[in-house]
Amino acid sequence: MCSRACRILGRRTRRGPRAWACKTPQRRGTSRREPRPSSPQAAPIPGWGFPRISGDTCETRMTRECDSDVPPRQKSQLVPPLNPGSPMIKTVVVALALAAGADAFTAPSSLPLSGVARLSATSARPGRAAGVTMMGYNLQQPKIAKDITELIGRTPLVKLGKIGKDCDAEIVLKLESMEPCNSVKDRIGFSMINEAEKRGDITPGKTVLVEPTSGNTGIALAMVAAAKGYDLILTMPESMSLERRVMLKALGAKLVLTPAPLAMKGAIKKAEDIVASMGGKAYMLQQFNNPDNIKVHMETTGPEIWEQTDGKVDAFLGGVGTGGTITGTTKFLKSKNKKLQAIAVEPEESPVLSGGSPGPHKIQGIGAGFVPNNCDQSVIDQVVKVSSADAMAMARRMAKEEGILCGISSGAAVVAALQVGNTPEMKGKRIVAVIPSFGERCVLVCAPLCVCSRVRFLTKPLTRSLGL
Repeated sequence: MCSRACRILGRRTRRGPRAWACKTPQRRGTSRREPRPSSPQAAPIPGWGFPRISGDTCETRMTRECDSDVPPRQKSQLVPPLNPGSPMIKTVVVALALAAGADAFTAPSSLPLSGVARLSATSARPGRAAGVTMMGYNLQQPKIAKDITELIGRTPLVKLGKIGKDCDAEIVLKLESMEPCNSVKDRIGFSMINEAEKRGDITPGKTVLVEPTSGNTGIALAMVAAAKGYDLILTMPESMSLERRVMLKALGAKLVLTPAPLAMKGAIKKAEDIVASMGGKAYMLQQFNNPDNIKVHMETTGPEIWEQTDGKVDAFLGGVGTGGTITGTTKFLKSKNKKLQAIAVEPEESPVLSGGSPGPHKIQGIGAGFVPNNCDQSVIDQVVKVSSADAMAMARRMAKEEGILCGISSGAAVVAALQVGNTPEMKGKRIVAVIPSFGERCVLVCAPLCVCSRVRFLTKPLTRSLGL
């Protein structure tokens, strides 16, 4: 094994007490042991340096090989007397792992002195590709999912290109728009229903789910409800986009519209009235108060960002709708990096987090007009206000200049990230901003007025047939 490791490293074997590539001793008259056939290398996780180890743990394989081949007095020569966190040590460990027959391997950012003996990797779950990171979080999708809910999460990061080229900070976008139903709310839609099932609060085919929504949470809930067999009633302000209403109807949800001036407060009141009228048959998930909202972001969104950035994240930025994304993700990231800055985004026309008064605005998905219980303001370091006009203009720019079709709240997040990134204290640092949703549900809102008028005229027969 050691000779093979040395060949991988491109170094000659040599003897001596400080030689850091030992030569396996052979008894006279015996033939050299045949090398282990190389295992097919697993595809690396996109964006990661080395592939992962799958199957048996690295610790078990490497210990077994070393014990069988090397006398005790020479085992210390396997590890060089160098800094355990140096690139050379990592290279040696990778070579030894590959020589031991590992399918794939990823070197951690630092290794303890006994790193070779302590390295291990979690075996891939059945039906799921190998790709468990050093934290034990699987960043790869299953090869064949059992249902649509298994495809939620593990969204990619992408750098802000042309729009952010003059920014002093590096802006990285978390594309939650690439969820199965194209928004960050897919995470909480699944989490709230799944956790309620585990507690025995709801049962498919018996319980009717009721929820107030501005669109994205409703779409996520409709997807999960359809997959699990629930009836779903959604209340939504009538100011929300036509595209959202069409999607909700297509997914089988019953939609109840509330007056636009009442915003989300009106939708919440209507949902409570519906639950009260249906007795014990209905169940309200309460995304603004449900702790499962925060929990899913602590368990998935935060770990994903930490792993994908190799722990190099200086600020996390996100819009505040229910408050679950920024609260849960920030709590996890701050447990890893105490100096991380958490930046909340809200509409300039409804600056409730900043102490202002609620008001109407066009940034759908954030700015509910009140501070939700799920929004822990103690973890937020800064609040940035963005106007509806600026958010819509940036959403159009993102599509035309970056090729990223995103919603208005995503435009607001990019505007805020640029503002924060150009401050002196953020120079040379990395900001991760959430792109909450895809742009197909906001096309008519962001498009020029002449286009909107024409499209609405052409779609009138469709909207009437759907009862919208």
